[in-house]
Formats: sequence, C-alpha cells, structure tokens
Amino acid sequence: MKRIYTLLYVVFVVLQLSAQNHVEQIREKLINCDSSSVIVVAHRGDWRNFPENSLEAIDNAIKMGVDIVELDVKRTKDGELILMHDRTLDRTTTGKGLVSENTLSDIRKLNLRNGCNIRTIHKVPTLEEALLHAKGKIMINLDQADLYFDQIYELMKKTGTTKQIIMKGRKPVAEVKKQFGSYLEDVIYMPIVDLDVAGAEKQIEAFIKDMSSVAFELLFVKDTNLIPKKLATTLNGRSLIWYNTLWDTMAGGHDDDMSLQNPDSGYGYLIDTLGCRIIQTDRPAYLLDYLRKRKLHD
Repeated sequence: MKRIYTLLYVVFVVLQLSAQNHVEQIREKLINCDSSSVIVVAHRGDWRNFPENSLEAIDNAIKMGVDIVELDVKRTKDGELILMHDRTLDRTTTGKGLVSENTLSDIRKLNLRNGCNIRTIHKVPTLEEALLHAKGKIMINLDQADLYFDQIYELMKKTGTTKQIIMKGRKPVAEVKKQFGSYLEDVIYMPIVDLDVAGAEKQIEAFIKDMSSVAFELLFVKDTNLIPKKLATTLNGRSLIWYNTLWDTMAGGHDDDMSLQNPDSGYGYLIDTLGCRIIQTDRPAYLLDYLRKRKLHD
C-alpha cells in the first residue's frame, strides 16, 4: 500500500511540473514572439460545460489543453474582488442587483447559472481563490480589471501569480506606462487596437517603440479593411497578433460560427492570411482539435 501511495505522489508531482512548464512555455512564447504554433484562449473559461467565470470552467479549460483563460473581475460592496462579467448578478447567478451593492457574504449565498440560464451547484469564486486555483496551471487574462489593478497586484503577489497574468486595455501608451509603471516588469500588458479607427497603425508603432509590446489584440468589422493583411507582414517577428472569434464583428466575420461551417475560412484565414497566433474563442475544444490536426498545437 505504501508503494501505491508513493507512486501516486510521484504521478501528482510530475503532472504539477508539467502544468508549470506549460505556463512558463506560454509566457516564453509571448515574450519571444514565437509564431511556430497558435495560442488558445478560452473566453470566460469553458462556459459551454460549466458556468462562466467559475473554478470548474477554469478546470475544464486546463484539462483540454487551453493555454490562457480569460476571466472578468468585479468588486463587491465591501471591497472584495470576485469573478463576474456583468455589473449585475441577474444573468449569471440566482441573485439580483448590482455587484457593487452586494457584500461578498451576500454573493456567497448565491448559485451560478449556466449558459442556458439553469441554476447549478457552483458558486461565485473570489479572484484570490481563482488565482490560487489556477496557479502554475494556465496563463490568465484578467479583463475589466484595470480599475482595481493596485488591489489586484497585491493579490498576485500574495498568491505568487504575477508572472502568470496578462492585462489588456485601450489606453494610449503614455497612460499605460503611468498607470502600471513597474508592474510591467512582471505582468504582460497587451494593447487592444481597433483597426477601423483612424491612427491605429501609429498607435501600434508607439506601443512597440515605447513598451516593446509582445502582442496586440486587434479588432476589425469587415474584410474591406486592408490594415489586417498589412499588419500580418509589418508585425511579423516583432509582436504576436491576437484575434477574437467570439462574434462576427470582431475579426471581419471569421468567427466561431463561420469556423463551425468551415474552419479553414474562419480560424484558418486568421492564421494563414492575417498572421494570427493567439485566438480567443468560445469553442476551445473545437479550435484545439483543428489546430492539432494542423500540428499548430500540442
């Protein structure tokens, strides 16, 4: 019996080291602008099988081999940070009202709803719980988090996850440097740039010059915009390109729905024509299967 326990412990340690290595590898891919594979981001976790922004949604993303999980942050009435996308509790929980008008104790009593609006057994996690839960297992993109970043950074330090976090935002480079300062030595910051807005290319160049940005989240509504194809060349070897396939107006119609009909026209177009190497999806299992068939993901 002792030998069996020893073997199980060895297996556990090996799995933990493998997960930690995966996190380090993804961070290195970002920093080194590695374009040999495609990084997969699960939007709000694997929310088709578990409630969005739940610990279980994070776990399922990890199990299937996702590289980054995107999570949303809100602050309660008593100043606690929780995982929640909406300002209100109505859509994703059994409660009602603004998150900011409910205490953590109030929210602890609620249950999460799944994507079909069905009550589940799952609970709303705090950000600290989520950071500890995902520590050493998966990179984390914290969305809607810059309003509370000083408080969030303290939790990152407390949980030892500072090098596991990606922050994104739409602010100009000067504002980003002023707000985040020395935090940028640990936390990866990724600018969001709308390519349909005048001055988008200049904004990108400013971030590369002043911050050596490792990647950009790019947005465009229609394929009539010629800038995405241009950036596939100008950013090659300088920064990675991130596109969202959540709905059709984020990447010129090349979204999850198009990809379900023809993945080469959806995901493949973003990868092969627009130089995308990071895709945020609501269909992580489907995307991973496509990439693995093309030997673009382990």
